[in-house]
Amino acid sequence: MAFFKEFKEFALKGNVMDMAVGVIIGGAFGKIVSSLVNDILMPPIGALLGNTDFSQLRLDISKMRDVTSSAVHSVGNIVGDVTPEAVQAAEPIWWNYGAFIQQCVDFTILALCVFLMVKLMNRLMRKKEEAPAPAPAPAPSKEEQLLAEIRDLLREQRKE
Repeated sequence: MAFFKEFKEFALKGNVMDMAVGVIIGGAFGKIVSSLVNDILMPPIGALLGNTDFSQLRLDISKMRDVTSSAVHSVGNIVGDVTPEAVQAAEPIWWNYGAFIQQCVDFTILALCVFLMVKLMNRLMRKKEEAPAPAPAPAPSKEEQLLAEIRDLLREQRKE
C-alpha cells in the first residue's frame, strides 16, 4: 500500500506533470515540423534541384557485391554455390543518401523552431522581470494631512 501512495505522490508532483505535458506537446510539435518540412519546404526545393523528392535519392551499390562475389567465384568457389547468375538475381543494395539528407533538413528546421521558441520565452521572461514596479502611492495632500491630524486628535480625546 505504501508503494502506491509513494507512486501517487511522485506522479502528481508538478515537475512530472509538466514533463508529461512537454513530451506530449513535443510529439505534436514534431509532427507539425515534419509536415512543414515534407509538405511545404521540400517540394519547392526539390523542384529547384530537378528532383521531386529528396527521400528517393539513392545509389545502387550492388555492383560492389557483384564484384566481390565474382572475385570469390573465380578464386575457386570458396563461398559455395554462388554463381554469377545468382548474384544478378539478388536484390539490389541501395545507399539511401536522400533519406539521410531529408532527416538532416528535418532536424535543422526542428532545432531552429525550438531555438526560436526558447528565444521568445526568454524574451517574455525578461520583459516580465524588467516590468516596472508599481508606482508608490502619491503623497497625501495638505487637506488629507490636516484631516488625519484631526482624526488622531479625536482618537486621543476619546481614550482619555
